[in-house]
Amino acid sequence: MSAKVHCAHILVKTLTDAQAIKTRIDKGEGFSEIAKQVSLCPSSKKGGDLGTFGRNQMVKPFETAAFQLERGQISDPVKTEFGYHIIKRIG
Repeated sequence: MSAKVHCAHILVKTLTDAQAIKTRIDKGEGFSEIAKQVSLCPSSKKGGDLGTFGRNQMVKPFETAAFQLERGQISDPVKTEFGYHIIKRIG
């Protein structure tokens, strides 16, 4: 397993919103375009790109999900204290 991952994410307040976003992505809408439209994180300006990070740099549920993804894979909604995330592993 790699020591670092490069991910983007979309952050929303509710599970319902996160599920709706996952559906949009599954239907072919662009991840970064949706992030720019709806993500509550400041990273939304960059299409949700969080850059590269290692272990113990993100909250645990987010980190666990991010490191389990394969390159190019997009997570189901992940709940943290900040809300619900859809995570895309870029590298």
